Amino acid sequence: MVKKIGFLVGSLRKDSYSQLVADTLNQLLPEGLEGEMILIGDLPFYNEDLETDTPPAAWVRFRQEISRLDGVIFVTPEYNRSVPAVLKNAIDVGSRPYGFNCWDKKPAAVVSQSIGAISGFGANHHLRQSLVFVNMPTLPQPEVYLASIQNLLDETGKINPNTQGFLSQFLQSFATWLNYFQ
Repeated sequence: MVKKIGFLVGSLRKDSYSQLVADTLNQLLPEGLEGEMILIGDLPFYNEDLETDTPPAAWVRFRQEISRLDGVIFVTPEYNRSVPAVLKNAIDVGSRPYGFNCWDKKPAAVVSQSIGAISGFGANHHLRQSLVFVNMPTLPQPEVYLASIQNLLDETGKINPNTQGFLSQFLQSFATWLNYFQ
């Protein structure tokens, strides 16, 4: 049985490194896993006043997409030592209305990267705090922090083979992690 993996990218920039990493991960998924990019840029900010009989259509679409996934990989940059607002908003939208948390019990993993040496460490761990609360068992090892991401690209602008090898190992671990919860 093929397991459906959703990728949520914490950067909206057209040529973002986060999107490049997510696309690379999607291409490297091991047999038995199928990836889907879950768009979050169109989600209105969560506001309980909008949680009526007809919530925003983007919320409905998003919650349905998350509900049919077997697992989620979050790929994020770091903004001010935390998670980008668009990604935190997606977590909030998916966790509501109260009692209808579409994240519940979905295995997850976090990948962070930055152009600096800290590699999104703050965002990675801040995101993990939110995932604990929405009850997503998150892959503990291997952790993925990609420092100086701009230096991990080959001459064509793709993630270099050594880094792809590391990401493939990470994905194998994630595939094993998924099996614990399915």
